Amino acid sequence: MTQEIHGTVADGYEPVREEFAAFVASERPDYEGQLCAYVHGRRVVDLWAAPDGDGAGGGGSLYAAYSSTKGAAHLVVALLVQDGTLELDRRVTYYWPEFAAEGKAALTVRELLAHRAGVVGTDTGFTAAELADDRAMAERLADQRPFWRPGTAFGYHALVIGALTGEIVRRATGRTIQELHEERVRAPYGLDFHLGLPTAREPRYRPTQPMAPAPGQQALLDALPEGPHSLSSIAFNRQGPEPTDLQTLPNDRPIRARGPASVGGVASARGLAGLYAAVISEVDGKAPLLKPDTVAEFGQIHSTGYDLVQRAHKSFGLGFQATSDTWHPFLGAGTIGHSGAAGSQAFADPTTGLAYGYTRRRFAFPGGAAPENDRLVRAVHRAALTVRETG
Repeated sequence: MTQEIHGTVADGYEPVREEFAAFVASERPDYEGQLCAYVHGRRVVDLWAAPDGDGAGGGGSLYAAYSSTKGAAHLVVALLVQDGTLELDRRVTYYWPEFAAEGKAALTVRELLAHRAGVVGTDTGFTAAELADDRAMAERLADQRPFWRPGTAFGYHALVIGALTGEIVRRATGRTIQELHEERVRAPYGLDFHLGLPTAREPRYRPTQPMAPAPGQQALLDALPEGPHSLSSIAFNRQGPEPTDLQTLPNDRPIRARGPASVGGVASARGLAGLYAAVISEVDGKAPLLKPDTVAEFGQIHSTGYDLVQRAHKSFGLGFQATSDTWHPFLGAGTIGHSGAAGSQAFADPTTGLAYGYTRRRFAFPGGAAPENDRLVRAVHRAALTVRETG
């Protein structure tokens, strides 16, 4: 049975609906996901699909954001830099003296945001309780010897970057990233993007469903060259006494309740796209959150090449992925955003004024921005350019 596509698109964006419908028709019958986009602060795409008779999974449902959380967290950092509260070229130890242990004293805030610190995890791993607690992780990481000389290379600090930058924020302001996100971003814009999901909104959360790879795909996963103490295992907390199952991590209520700034966010596609629309555009009469110079600095590539953790070519700005290099090369240079392990994608392209959000319930193969994002982003981007040219 073909699922019905729900929602609306603005005039000129009908091809996006057609592309989304074509993708959904090719997916498993239990597919559930959402797509949303803004252009220059105006919502132009708001679509979703869910299994018939499910009774949920609508446009207001909430899904695990995974690493798309990092975009919301580092928007807070960008705001503090823009305010003058944080300085990118200060050493981390200016704000957090204890971080100097084990040869980390020279690392700057800029280098940390670019995934160059070398403390992607700890030798013995984190407990499940620690993973939900950014301050507990930061305390452990301050004492950790880095896995490469800080500043000399880069690798994805998958589960810890938000704890590291969050400790700097807490030391500088006395507030957590989660508190500042709520006060300065989520609440003023009414965004369904939570770093700490309130109990009252729990009924809207749709638990992440584990990946269901086809036989050939499973063989690829089984063949990954990963030892129990590899950098990848350490970065994804698979080496300790409580190995993390990333696919179901956000289904633990403590993760959703506390919203750790690396992976603990919960959002709808409307929330993902709405956040990035607010970053670069006037929305509902409110000025953009970031000035163009701030967007340009945080979107400028600071680390590119071989990622020691992901063992592939990757590019990072400051706290954000360099989305046009890592994922969608047809987007404008300086596009800032962050994908999530289950398949979500979210970004702002200052060149076109496009803000995009996509999320899905079932963990996508092979992890990271789901493959369908390429066709969906292309469709939205093409429609935005066509409307601009014909409008």
